[in-house]
Amino acid sequence: MDTGVLKAGFIVFVSSFCSMALELVAGRMLAPYIGVSLYTWTSIIGVVLAGISVGNFLGGRLADRAPAQATLGWLLFASGIATLLIILVTQALTAANLDLPLIPKIVLLTTAIFFLPCCLLGMVSPLVVKLTLQDIQHTGSTIGTIYAVSALGSIAGTFATGFVLISALGTRAIVAFIGVTLVLMALLLTRLGGTRRQALVVLLSLLAVGSQISQRSALASGCTLETDYYCIRVSDDVNADQQPMRKLVLDHLVHSFVVLEDPTHLEYGYEKIYAEMARYLSPDGHQLAALFIGGGGYTFPRYLERVYPGSSLDVVEIDPGVTFVAQAYLGLPASTTIRSFNEDARQYLMRTPAAGQYDLILGDAFNDLSVPYHLTTREFGQRVKQFLKPDGLYLVNVIDSYEKGSFLKAFVKTLGQVFPYVLVTAPGNGWEWSSSTFVIVAGQRPFDVDRFRTAQQAAGFDPVTSFLPPEQLADYLAQDPVLLTDDYVPVDNMIAPLFLQRGF
Repeated sequence: MDTGVLKAGFIVFVSSFCSMALELVAGRMLAPYIGVSLYTWTSIIGVVLAGISVGNFLGGRLADRAPAQATLGWLLFASGIATLLIILVTQALTAANLDLPLIPKIVLLTTAIFFLPCCLLGMVSPLVVKLTLQDIQHTGSTIGTIYAVSALGSIAGTFATGFVLISALGTRAIVAFIGVTLVLMALLLTRLGGTRRQALVVLLSLLAVGSQISQRSALASGCTLETDYYCIRVSDDVNADQQPMRKLVLDHLVHSFVVLEDPTHLEYGYEKIYAEMARYLSPDGHQLAALFIGGGGYTFPRYLERVYPGSSLDVVEIDPGVTFVAQAYLGLPASTTIRSFNEDARQYLMRTPAAGQYDLILGDAFNDLSVPYHLTTREFGQRVKQFLKPDGLYLVNVIDSYEKGSFLKAFVKTLGQVFPYVLVTAPGNGWEWSSSTFVIVAGQRPFDVDRFRTAQQAAGFDPVTSFLPPEQLADYLAQDPVLLTDDYVPVDNMIAPLFLQRGF
């Protein structure tokens, strides 16, 4: 193959690799500020494609007007500088706390940060094609080869970034690596900087951007640990009683509060409902067998370990980084009897023999407005049921609006297709609020509310749990909500109104 075509192929491979890497990195970089949602990824994909499309158009115009190696060199250099500026622009815009509705805010941030570098990278391929075409009789094969190599670069960038680079380097380091790579490619492959003036421009540009990144510590992500799943942050806080706590934030959402010296402290209302349900099953404090779908700060597993000694406690937490942080920062001791399985909960239940061994299965994987939809379906509920003892309970916390939300209705209906008895509970009167955290209680035997009250009173507690009356629940479900199945589970669309209502 002609060396010119090889060189052209290398350049478009790298530029396409960088474009796709930036697209994946965009989601992780923006997650701590605007969350991970259907809106976020729609905006990112749309902006990146728009940038590449506009770049292709402008690159074609540029190729006709200035088809020279120097043009390609400056274009690659500009792409590298624009990529490095992503780090500074992200820091500046996210610190500005833009007072905008959520969707315009997402689109504006994504466009301001990622459109320009993607546009410049999109200009590379048309210019490379123009510079490579020499023999009109082989135009088709040359263009085909270049675009095939470009597609391979996109594929490689996708897999390498998603499977390796984010966990190995972190998002900002990837952006810096891409920027430096593009600058080096401009200098080494196009002889940019061959004159004194060019060298001066290149040097001053790099010094200006580099010094700003260094002065602002812009490469620091602010994460305690950055994983393939989350930007995990741990910070100190105090509760209403001025008791010191540790706060766990996953991306932009506060997930858990932990009092290191007191594993029995529960901050959230839904956790207190979980505790009351455990007391209902074990009023005399005998051992329980519990499975947790989602670990978070390991707050409730630690609670059960302390209050019900000798219990069998299994936690399925998809992100090993969350488990590590719980051990390193949130008081989960190395000697704990809690067993952790770092994998997807559905995969865990599919590969593990079901033996009806759990008194409690607690779902805490619905991270505020980020809902793993494959854990909401009828088929998943059927698998969960196989792991429960006959008198066991499946508890799941759900955030939605009782009146206006559609996810809560759909999830309750779906569980009702699996379990003969389903209750809706909330701390206080959650159905009277615009949005609230609800706990869905599902089981194979009737739930004795009187025995529940007695168990709480015998332990000296005033129950925080409110039950939606059966007749009101029947009226609620009479609105014919969607049945969530593996074939149809539009959870993102269902929680979208609440997402817009809440904003950030």
